[in-house]
Amino acid sequence: MKKITSVLLASALLGAALAGCGGNNNAANTEKAANTTNTGKAAETAETPKVGVAIYKFDDTFMTGVRNAIETSAEGIAEVDIVDSQNSQPTQNDKVDLFITKKYNGMLINPVDRTAAGVIIDKAKTANIPVVFLNREPLPEDMKKWDKVYYVGAKAEESGTMSGQLVVDYWKAHPEADKNGDGVLQYVMLKGEPGHQDAELRTTYSIQAIEDAGIKVEKLAEDTAMWDRVKGQEKMAAFLGSNGDKIEAVLANNDDMALGAIEALKAAGYFTGDKFMPVVGVDATAPAVQALEDGTMLGTVLNDANNQGKAAITVAALLAKGETPTKENVGFDITDNQFVWISYKKITKENVADAK
Repeated sequence: MKKITSVLLASALLGAALAGCGGNNNAANTEKAANTTNTGKAAETAETPKVGVAIYKFDDTFMTGVRNAIETSAEGIAEVDIVDSQNSQPTQNDKVDLFITKKYNGMLINPVDRTAAGVIIDKAKTANIPVVFLNREPLPEDMKKWDKVYYVGAKAEESGTMSGQLVVDYWKAHPEADKNGDGVLQYVMLKGEPGHQDAELRTTYSIQAIEDAGIKVEKLAEDTAMWDRVKGQEKMAAFLGSNGDKIEAVLANNDDMALGAIEALKAAGYFTGDKFMPVVGVDATAPAVQALEDGTMLGTVLNDANNQGKAAITVAALLAKGETPTKENVGFDITDNQFVWISYKKITKENVADAK
């Protein structure tokens, strides 16, 4: 009996020992699998660069389109952290510092103030983090500071010329546009941010295009509305208060200001019956496209938000991986090894589908 008890006890102890060994093996296998999974994730993360993206302000209609394009185009090529600079350069500088602290592989910056790009480039160069600027072109001397600095945008003078051409086409096709019959186009201008490259060039080249077409012009009023729809409405209301029906055309540096002007014109009785005012903007945003279809906006210029966002994040992702951007891997021409220019296009009610 004692022998049987001893055998049973020994068998039980042996079983427990084997179970213990089996448990340890399972734990080891589980840990090994976890480590393998984590290693796989680490490898995957290493292959997908992290790019910090700072937009000058989120509530800008055009930049919202660009931001959406960046998010969509980043899928599969980069992990993006998109932040709002709230139209404050100090805030944007803090965001850049944070990107550097987090050791992101690349940066994509839509600067609040283009003259501040030099400081951002210095910081990026010190940290060896490539930087792509978007939509607001840095000063030429700043672009030359480093070979890992790129710019993606559109030539503002081209959009200005097209804006002017839209007015020319209307003026020549509608003799009644010359309200006082003096052969001179009396216009008002809504400008973007003072000193902003796009604002200055769009203003200058739009009027030059009208004059180049042989049309004499007279500026009745000009003021900045800071790219803003509400400010555009306020400024246009003031223009109407001072000049009334003397105004024969409204040119705006962007669609938001043009749409604001249209609201002020509506309040003054325009766009009802035969009372019309040619209003031209730039960007071809969704609200502007709707205004074209409604017949309240004469025309706009397509500022290709989709391709700007796509090109910018593609260049940033390539640089972040240590690769050199080329036409073949970006899909767009690269000028002077630093610039990607996205073309504009005139949009009217007749070809509004192109903007969609």
